[in-house]
Amino acid sequence: MNAPGLLIGAARSSSGKTTLTLGLMRALTRRGSCVAPVKCGPDYIDPAFHAAATGRASVNLDSWAMDADLITRLAARTSEGADIVIAEGAMGLFDGAPGGAAGVGASADIAAMLGWPVVLIHDVSGQAQTAAAIVRGIAAHDARVKVAGVVLNRVASERHRRLAAEAIEALGIKVLGALPRDEKIILPERHLGLVQAGETQDLDQRLDALADFVETHVDVTAVIEGVRSVTSRAARQERDRERAFPPPAQRIAVARDDAFSFFYPHLAQSWRDAGADLFFFSPLADEAPPNDCDLCWLPGGYPELHAGRLAAAQNFMSGLRRFAEARWVHGECGGYMVLGRSLIDAAGEAHEMAGLLELETSFAKRKLHLGYRHARLAADHPLGVLGFRLRGHEFHYATVLREEGAPFALAQDAYSEDERPAGLTRNGVSGSFFHLMA
Repeated sequence: MNAPGLLIGAARSSSGKTTLTLGLMRALTRRGSCVAPVKCGPDYIDPAFHAAATGRASVNLDSWAMDADLITRLAARTSEGADIVIAEGAMGLFDGAPGGAAGVGASADIAAMLGWPVVLIHDVSGQAQTAAAIVRGIAAHDARVKVAGVVLNRVASERHRRLAAEAIEALGIKVLGALPRDEKIILPERHLGLVQAGETQDLDQRLDALADFVETHVDVTAVIEGVRSVTSRAARQERDRERAFPPPAQRIAVARDDAFSFFYPHLAQSWRDAGADLFFFSPLADEAPPNDCDLCWLPGGYPELHAGRLAAAQNFMSGLRRFAEARWVHGECGGYMVLGRSLIDAAGEAHEMAGLLELETSFAKRKLHLGYRHARLAADHPLGVLGFRLRGHEFHYATVLREEGAPFALAQDAYSEDERPAGLTRNGVSGSFFHLMA
């Protein structure tokens, strides 16, 4: 039987979804519940915090990149052995993009598809009774989505709480708690979002503090009782149809450390389920990709923060170059930057990279590039044959100073049919800023 689930949503970004999500996850885990964590949308950083809070790996569900069958199978799988599933939404509850595989990529799509009620966290700073008008609009916007209750955030006083809560409850919607303003519980951030879980000092204490904060100000028992009254629609399915993407090789070397951490767990599991073997190594520890592997995968991450150490990691660099002489190497985003000639860090210092592609990138000249991407392979590749279509996203601040050679793919964003060359490929080495999801 599938575990019941709930989704933490909001009217917009920066409303407190992560605070409430991590606090609930940790609080329930401390009570002895087995919590299965989920992140809606393309995100690498939040799931690592979910895993630290619950002790279970978090899975990404995205209705723009994934079809409905894959979403329901991943949801069913992650709920196995769990008492409850808690999903953290992305952006505003209904925010997305056109042309998705099973929806627009909105968190509401996932809630509707899986029958998960939404617990809305609403930032009431700068408003009182007006909060009820916003909550009413959200609750009535899509009949498929059930708002099970509201948690107020950034409440300034008891009077403020009462004004907002009474107006919302007059709509017949429960107010499950009210979080006061508290800057001490904010997690540290950097340019792509939160500082990674593995780099956050005193993470366990921070998570416990979030749990204490939520336990004090939210009726956690009422939240769970409301969720258990709703039946999840995620059905169990055969594992062999769950694969998000066929593995690009039998034995895959995957870089994994603080510079290369953006690798989706559902892809790793899908490849393992198909019989592939994954072997992790750390470039920051100056480890080379294992010689007995068939393909090397360099995920995204934060190489720009570690460019000096990577440039000095000669065992890694020479081993990567030797590997590329006979076997395929592919880099996503940060991994793509490392395959180039040079990477300029935020201070303007240039660092020599692997030199396997004619690429020069700069983090000193920053510009945000983000959004969903359709892509089709520009040539035969371990990921598929010429023209094979991929779905994923792009999210980086690096600027390309030089990019010369044959493209890895032809890509378009969710708002245009114009295809543009994306990335590079040369002699069995390829890469782009594109992150593969499905």
